[in-house]
Amino acid sequence: MDQKNRQKKELIRRLKKANAFWSYKANAIKDVPDDILVELVMLHLDLDDINILFEIYPYKFVKKAWIENVVAQGEMYYVLNKFFAWYYFKMKKPGAYVRSMATRELNKKLAA
Repeated sequence: MDQKNRQKKELIRRLKKANAFWSYKANAIKDVPDDILVELVMLHLDLDDINILFEIYPYKFVKKAWIENVVAQGEMYYVLNKFFAWYYFKMKKPGAYVRSMATRELNKKLAA
């Protein structure tokens, strides 16, 4: 097993411990899609674990998964997303960026 798979398994183990999979069937946990893993880690684990995401996945993938799965949830995570926009994605105006990305994601869903 390579390093990235070991890291993913460790993140899943930590997410189980944090009860992040409360809505999943037990046998589905091993097949967590990568974008959902990014979402759950960003919402339930700490900065050290989030840093591991950037070791496992390309920067663009993490950013896309964050926008589509976390930012898209809107106001509930606004402050957290503002922090992520500033800390991880180096946005000069994190609040405006988060609001514009949330609006974009909402418009995508409405157009679908």
